[in-house]
Amino acid sequence: MQENNYLIAGLGNPGMEYEQTRHNAGFMAADLIMRKTGCGSPKKKFEGLIAQAEISGSRAYILKPQTYMNLSGKSINSASSFYKIPAEKIIVIYDDFALPVGTIRIRKGGSDGGHNGITSAALEIGSKNFIRVRIGAGPLPEGASSISFVLSRFSKDDMEILEKTVLPKAAEAVEAIIKSGLDRAMNLYNKNFIAPPKEKKKEQENKEKTTVNQEGQNL
Repeated sequence: MQENNYLIAGLGNPGMEYEQTRHNAGFMAADLIMRKTGCGSPKKKFEGLIAQAEISGSRAYILKPQTYMNLSGKSINSASSFYKIPAEKIIVIYDDFALPVGTIRIRKGGSDGGHNGITSAALEIGSKNFIRVRIGAGPLPEGASSISFVLSRFSKDDMEILEKTVLPKAAEAVEAIIKSGLDRAMNLYNKNFIAPPKEKKKEQENKEKTTVNQEGQNL
């Protein structure tokens, strides 16, 4: 077992028809991490595409399972078993339609939240005790099918938010986990990065109330 080795798995579905879909947010994050670390083109191995990089002095294997989402755990388990990486050093990045676009949530362990990729990962690894980095892909429209929704493409505006803000922050979060530990990363990155600060939000709410009161007086 190599104490300083990590496995970073970004989840998604292979094929052009799934590019820029909500379910492929994990693939997008993995691609960005590969570019940022300059690790070169990934190789076909472990039923996935995998590249080796160095992040904050640790060796990191960046994996994109090519098994389709529901069987992601097979690829993750093959890679983690080969490199002898324990569950605690596996970081899985994936979409979550329960979170609005712009949001990142990090935690270790817990339920799968109905995400089939995480269900598969826990089953194949034999542990739920891996680190999850969830990327907001919602909200799910009222009455919409969750399956159809996650396989739909991000809107142009949402893609701009992802590319300019969320994916870079997710890459930073992974680096922070490796460099400074899980708790530090959670404190820094568990937030909605496009929501206005509380002070500005409160100020805006006060302005809206004032406008409403003034309009009422002028009626």
